[in-house]
Amino acid sequence: MGDRLRRHIDPNTDWWYWVRDEYNIKKGLVSGDLPEDGINSYELYERDQEIAKDLGLNTYRIGIEWSRVFPWPTTFVDVEYEIDESYGLVKDVKISKDALEKLDEIANQREIIYYRNLINSLRKRGFKVILNLNHFTLPIWLHDPIESREKALTNKRNGWVSERSVIEFAKFAAYLAYKFGDIVDMWSTFNEPMVVVELGYLAPYSGFPPGVMNPEAAKLVMLHMINAHALAYRMIKKFDRKKADPESKEPAEIGIIYNNIGVTYPFNPKDSKDLQASDNANFFHSGLFLTAIHRGKLNIEFDGETFVYLPYLKGNDWLGVNYYTREVVKYQDPMFPSIPLISFKGVPDYGYGCRPGTTSKDGNPVSDIGWEVYPKGMYDSIVAANEYGVPVYVTENGIADSKDVLRPYYIASHIEAMEEAYENGYDVRGYLHWALTDNYEWALGFRMRFGLYEVNLITKERKPRKKSVRVFREIVINNGLTSNIRKEILEEG
Repeated sequence: MGDRLRRHIDPNTDWWYWVRDEYNIKKGLVSGDLPEDGINSYELYERDQEIAKDLGLNTYRIGIEWSRVFPWPTTFVDVEYEIDESYGLVKDVKISKDALEKLDEIANQREIIYYRNLINSLRKRGFKVILNLNHFTLPIWLHDPIESREKALTNKRNGWVSERSVIEFAKFAAYLAYKFGDIVDMWSTFNEPMVVVELGYLAPYSGFPPGVMNPEAAKLVMLHMINAHALAYRMIKKFDRKKADPESKEPAEIGIIYNNIGVTYPFNPKDSKDLQASDNANFFHSGLFLTAIHRGKLNIEFDGETFVYLPYLKGNDWLGVNYYTREVVKYQDPMFPSIPLISFKGVPDYGYGCRPGTTSKDGNPVSDIGWEVYPKGMYDSIVAANEYGVPVYVTENGIADSKDVLRPYYIASHIEAMEEAYENGYDVRGYLHWALTDNYEWALGFRMRFGLYEVNLITKERKPRKKSVRVFREIVINNGLTSNIRKEILEEG
């Protein structure tokens, strides 16, 4: 959002209500910045695509906003579904052509046309398009975060706590495949689903909706998102039957974009309890979800030991790695009896737990957002992601650095780690930087500047952060680090 005349505002998401809630603003849980004051990529997408083309890029990741396509409920479009009575999960959804036509009648066709134009504009410029279905936000008709917080999740519109969201997401995925399958081959279901679980339901002061502490709800949300991915995977395969790009292996390659895969480390590597804590943290955060969708094995007791085989959860073609920094943990007794895996706690002054603009306890620089620069984690995350046997792409990597002091080194050092992983035989097929331009950083608003291009929020002008743009362009054009970049940035920098 951000157009001067306010013509393209979307007031139909949970986050729209969340970031303007008086309680959240008063308590400092959100910044007070509003998305309608944003960078206006909605109108200026061709300008941003030209910037990307000038950098030499060949792939562009976008998301479709569920609430733009369906600002009104889709719940009354009936579909058949089968429940696994033993575990309360949805085994299958039967969506017919008739149901898709009914969804088409209630969809916002203006937005469908907009998204087709945006995707075709990318294709015209030679970009491979990665289309993501869900990046945290939900339509307000599925999730009212204020009501969820105030009624302790007993309300009907309680987001991923409800099985209803699983069914509706399957419809949404089927409909998008039906409408965009001819121009998209590479899909992702979710971006960073565990952020929703961990910050929304286990960290009530994180600034993420609905801001409650409820471990039972966290478990339900996680199971429902696993379930939703599996159903969306099948629906996209069913309704995207046409190759958009000649080089694609099949009409629909469907993956998931995931953060912090295998990059939680023990505070004391010689302490068996700290080692167990880091193993538990890694499995809770990424292993549990990814084991379910790649192998059909679900750790139903959240203990890392008790698995059930549910083949209907299995399905994933590629894995997106989002990596920014590591986490360092030490052992603590399990916080919640029903989630034995949570036997860890973060150690301050490492990874995400640093003070902005300082150095970590290991002497590494720290970004504006308080995240430690730790390139080795990039290597380790790619190695861990390779365990699931599907192609790996780095789908986010970047730094909040308004003065552009750390970013050139950050880019070069992390691409160096990625290249090392590739040279050692690990399957990693691409790198996408976060972000091309400054963005709205959720609860933190506009203060964190991740863009290669700075955006003036008044004029919407895109202005290059010159050194980072120069460094990144040289790497892109040469398809890897050059001797010049290694000497200037990695050796002397």
